[in-house]
Amino acid sequence: MEASVTQATLTHENIVYLGTGGRSRENRRAGFKPAFLDTETGVVHPSRFADGRPAPLHLLDTLPDGVVLKRSASGRAIEVKASIVSGFSRDGRFYTRDEAAQATQLEDDWEMAA
Repeated sequence: MEASVTQATLTHENIVYLGTGGRSRENRRAGFKPAFLDTETGVVHPSRFADGRPAPLHLLDTLPDGVVLKRSASGRAIEVKASIVSGFSRDGRFYTRDEAAQATQLEDDWEMAA
């Protein structure tokens, strides 16, 4: 059985992808926006603040109830289904962290070659 996704999962991913372009801070300039893909349904959920504004990083809080497994006493999502994958959306397409890192690195290489 796959592990659920928590804030600790997202923190670990940020460490793993440090310097690769697979983090929000490193790929924002290329137009990537933090999002989550539900691999069971194919639905992409943009990362948002509670008021609906796009968030500049991955936040579990505003994912729909159908994917949330556990909430804190204050109502914050603290655990979501294992089918949720953090990544990015750009131009109507979802990118995994690996795909965003590759795209960012390729675009950086093209800029340096120009």
